[in-house]
Amino acid sequence: MKKPNILIIHTDQQRWDALGANGNGVIQTPNLDRLAREGVNFNCCIAQNPVCMPSRISLLTGQYCSTLGMQHMAVPVPEDTVCLQHLLKRQGYATGCIGKLHFLPHANRDHRDPHPAYGFDHLEISDEPGCYEDDYRAWVRRKAPEELDKISVGLPPVTEYWQRLLQFDDPIVHPKERNPNRAQVYPCRDDVTHSAFVAERTLDYLDAHRDDPFFLFSGFYSPHSPWIAPQWCLDLYDPADMPLPAFPPELDAQRKEGHFSDDELRSVCHGYYAMVSEVDHHVGRILDKLDELGIAGNTVVVFTSDHGEWLGEHLRYGKGHWGPDCISRVPLIIRYPEGIEAPGQTVTSIVEDVDVAPTVLTCAGLPVPRSLQGTCLAPGLAHDTIEDDGLGLTEYTGWKALRAPGFRYVSEADGKEMLFDLEKDPMEYHNVAEDPAYKDDLAEMRRLLLRRLIAMERPKAKTWPY
Repeated sequence: MKKPNILIIHTDQQRWDALGANGNGVIQTPNLDRLAREGVNFNCCIAQNPVCMPSRISLLTGQYCSTLGMQHMAVPVPEDTVCLQHLLKRQGYATGCIGKLHFLPHANRDHRDPHPAYGFDHLEISDEPGCYEDDYRAWVRRKAPEELDKISVGLPPVTEYWQRLLQFDDPIVHPKERNPNRAQVYPCRDDVTHSAFVAERTLDYLDAHRDDPFFLFSGFYSPHSPWIAPQWCLDLYDPADMPLPAFPPELDAQRKEGHFSDDELRSVCHGYYAMVSEVDHHVGRILDKLDELGIAGNTVVVFTSDHGEWLGEHLRYGKGHWGPDCISRVPLIIRYPEGIEAPGQTVTSIVEDVDVAPTVLTCAGLPVPRSLQGTCLAPGLAHDTIEDDGLGLTEYTGWKALRAPGFRYVSEADGKEMLFDLEKDPMEYHNVAEDPAYKDDLAEMRRLLLRRLIAMERPKAKTWPY
């Protein structure tokens, strides 16, 4: 039997509920919804970290951030780190990465320099849209050079500082002013967006490897801020229809014009949804290409994200502590026509992004190294029970959060604890850790976290009794 191809389509900062298949009646994601109908939708998947770099390395290694020693940003991934692509490459797979990988800090380096291979045969890395001289800008230079001066979404402040400190000559034109908390129209041709780059080069890769067993990681930057999308994507929505978060009275009183007003929140949501819809459009192109090449039936397609987005909840944008559902809960859809008995099912039990690597290896008929810490979800594809503890762990330096059915528990290095009753308080505004009525629930969540931490241990193998 021919080894199945593996395609991971990965977005950046996409909440679990920014998907029609997960019950959002406003957002337009017909192609991702199709993927869910043809695969299995795990609608309570927990990411292992609330920020980009640690979450991505956890996904591709199948290990928790604390095991890797990478629990926060700006830690370059060691080049000898064994990832999914290494394990597949050893078994004859062609391996590729297109778009955002984010295994290196991007603000303090020259992106024209060669990037470590990290087990990939083919690399086209672009971690930010247009603000560095990288593979994305090279592609636009070939395709539409007249657009080059308009594609940067803005230079990150820390990059500007690094360039000034090192007297780095930056030839790129960046936008002078942009309101970060508004939906904005992409100022260039629709076919040269960063998402279009990832999609087009993915299609080219599929054409070139139609006869190989391949593993491809396609990393979309959207819907990460700033919220910039082509006009046609913005036109899919009426800003007046955008949902608003439900704030408790004490937070609602802090809102004012220019500070999380209804108009601002609707505009941000408008841009965010439009960016998701642009990705969805390109996912449709990729799925159609698999059909056209006749390899859809033997290709495992995984769609997921690294973390979510506050989107105005808790009067915040971005991501971070303490990893509530809007941050740690991400989409996870797996389609494998030859390996799924009942397509269209939704698995509601808690799973984790760390489960992706062992699942992919099992689907490929390959051994799963003991060092991997995730649970294989292949039984869920076959409509069987998944043998795990039904818990989701999110980690960062100084704290750990455990998602269980009905509760989230957070334990911090200074002894502070948080407990949220998700049935009564799904947006996690009320910490009930000190409420006597939750004494038993708090004790149980402490026990579950401790049990999980013990189960995560991977002591080195013995070579002889002593």
